Amino acid sequence: MGADLEPGTVLAAYRGGLFPMRLGRGGPIGWWSPDPRGIIPLDGLRVSRSLRRSCRHFETSVDGAFTDVMRACADRRRPGGWIDDSFVEAYTRLHELGWAHSVEAWTAAGTLAGGVYGVAIGGLFAAESMFHRETDAGKVALVTLVDQLRERGARLFDVQWATPHLVSLGAVEVPRQRYLELLAAAVG
Repeated sequence: MGADLEPGTVLAAYRGGLFPMRLGRGGPIGWWSPDPRGIIPLDGLRVSRSLRRSCRHFETSVDGAFTDVMRACADRRRPGGWIDDSFVEAYTRLHELGWAHSVEAWTAAGTLAGGVYGVAIGGLFAAESMFHRETDAGKVALVTLVDQLRERGARLFDVQWATPHLVSLGAVEVPRQRYLELLAAAVG
């Protein structure tokens, strides 16, 4: 627990298998390394027929509205929301430095409908949070993200925990030791 959210601190943490997350709203920063760890194998994303149809209803972009995506993920009305202004500022700084990225899903009218953001280091993409304002919009952003990661030769897509929602999309759990091996190969 503790430390700061300076770029060097945060990047060193990800390289070591840790990620920061507040312990509740306004609580201290905890540095997490779940065991088991949730990942989505890049060849294992499950795209249902209905999600495939939803993909046709949104336009997607990469790094088109990073801070807007973060602020939507930080919406205090979301259950369990812990992302505060200090995280938005820290990750926006990482984005400006080229380490943090977002994928956005837009309606035909040009409204931000969903998105996902995270940190990229070498062949690692560590997803931090995803949101949606329209049905499937966050998942559509995730599909685009996985396509982009495959195209760029990424090796590890970290989703932190394999929640039931992420499992439905193909997330699996790996023991911490295996995760650290995959991480070393991805960022090495």
